[in-house]
Amino acid sequence: MGDIGIGPSSVRCPAASVVEISPPDIARRRLASWGAIQADNVKITRRETYEYGFHARRHLLIAYERAERDDGETLIEGLPKSTLREFNCKLSFVPAGHRFYGWQTPRVLTRVTYFYIDLQDRLFDLEPGITCPAISPRLFFFDQAVWDTALKLKAEVGNSDPGSRQYAEALSLVLMHELLRLERTPSAAARPVRGGLPVWQQKRVIEFVEEHLAEEVSLVALAELVGLSLYHFARAFTRSFGVPPHRYHMARRMDRAKSLLQMPALSVTQIGIQIGFRDTSSFTRAFRKFTGLAPTEYRRHRVD
Repeated sequence: MGDIGIGPSSVRCPAASVVEISPPDIARRRLASWGAIQADNVKITRRETYEYGFHARRHLLIAYERAERDDGETLIEGLPKSTLREFNCKLSFVPAGHRFYGWQTPRVLTRVTYFYIDLQDRLFDLEPGITCPAISPRLFFFDQAVWDTALKLKAEVGNSDPGSRQYAEALSLVLMHELLRLERTPSAAARPVRGGLPVWQQKRVIEFVEEHLAEEVSLVALAELVGLSLYHFARAFTRSFGVPPHRYHMARRMDRAKSLLQMPALSVTQIGIQIGFRDTSSFTRAFRKFTGLAPTEYRRHRVD
């Protein structure tokens, strides 16, 4: 385990089982394997156009810590291609057997971790007679639980402490359960709140908000998304989520800000801009209102 070039000849496992990057010398990667899951930390070293692709019999979870491009596109088989320019702190999931391909001209030096998940490993054995459910492809999404677990796993790459492998295996199991959770409807949501939004409408609204965290999302746009009147939508949303739409949107912005504040390379001003604030003071006021701390204080406490 150590820093290696990304050329297929440099990788011990078969080239088809890891994300291939071309040209291979544009990046450095560090690999760690814990049996059921392998982590692949990749750092792009030059701002020039490159391609990447993957197609294997194991799942691929992608955690983009720093990812901005001037041009490019990303495609996961089964989903429309995306030309999203900024996807810092985003996740993508490629189910086993699905093709993953993209190219980009990076605006910043990309930092991404690929997690290769082998469901055939006995770590993921379910109860006898129970088969593991299929997991849908997802491109550029965010889930706090999956994100936090992925970062914990990444931190174990290179850790030679005696208990590190056991800890990583435990995290691997947690990560798999969290991915499966994305496919299941939470028990509370499975029973529509009387007068609230049906599950499919909740899911559509949640996904829309996550995709537009840095934008002002109007109540009209959300109501039209699920085909309801403004009055009906506002009441139903609040019954389902416990807060009005604008409050929910702001809370999700603050959750994203918390994740970004764990990245020392990003300034508070940059983070504020990424989640839709035009100036640092307005971001600081909003963040303090939700957390009781200024962004710099929150970052300092997290480091400590």
